[in-house]
Amino acid sequence: MSLVELITRADARGLAGSGLACLDRCVPLLDGDDEVLRPLWAALAGDRVDAGGQDGEDARGGDGTDWARELTRVRERLAGPDADGEDEAVLLARRMLATAPDTCSGARIRAWADACSVASLRIHRLLDPAADPAGGLGRENAANGRTENRTEGLSPLVAAELRRQIIVLEVLAGHGPAGLRRAVEVSTEGRRVLRAVVSRRARGRGRPPGRM
Repeated sequence: MSLVELITRADARGLAGSGLACLDRCVPLLDGDDEVLRPLWAALAGDRVDAGGQDGEDARGGDGTDWARELTRVRERLAGPDADGEDEAVLLARRMLATAPDTCSGARIRAWADACSVASLRIHRLLDPAADPAGGLGRENAANGRTENRTEGLSPLVAAELRRQIIVLEVLAGHGPAGLRRAVEVSTEGRRVLRAVVSRRARGRGRPPGRM
């Protein structure tokens, strides 16, 4: 099943987990540490979270305040300077965080998950030394990867990110709340890879990692 099909069929928990996983892997761009999103994962895994249906209904921790409260705290911790001087990859990561819905329900969570998927693939293409960030063919290949589940023509970093996105949605769909642990593991692996890439790129430019 393609990435787009998985997003279309995902319930609210899967959508929230997918979007959060994309953001988690891109945290190095925001100068965040490895634990900064743990409270959001915990809110998503709360005992009172209902997976809801395909329309994304009722996937909230209790009355939704846990997710909303932790999201506010994360935004405060990762707040950065004005956008001036930040490159596209950082801006895309900031937008993922800024547009996260306050509740894991409704059409907004599906739109957010889809937008995070696109943004994360774009970020990985921008940061991959083997890719041409401005190349139209690269954008077309990434789009084909989402709709056709193909990695042909993708740079290594982008292909790996596509596979991680698919794995996260599959484990969340197949294992429900228990799949969150595996989703976190997959995201942790991807975050370590991207952190190394960001660090190398920043050293080459003589800048702090999140200020590219």
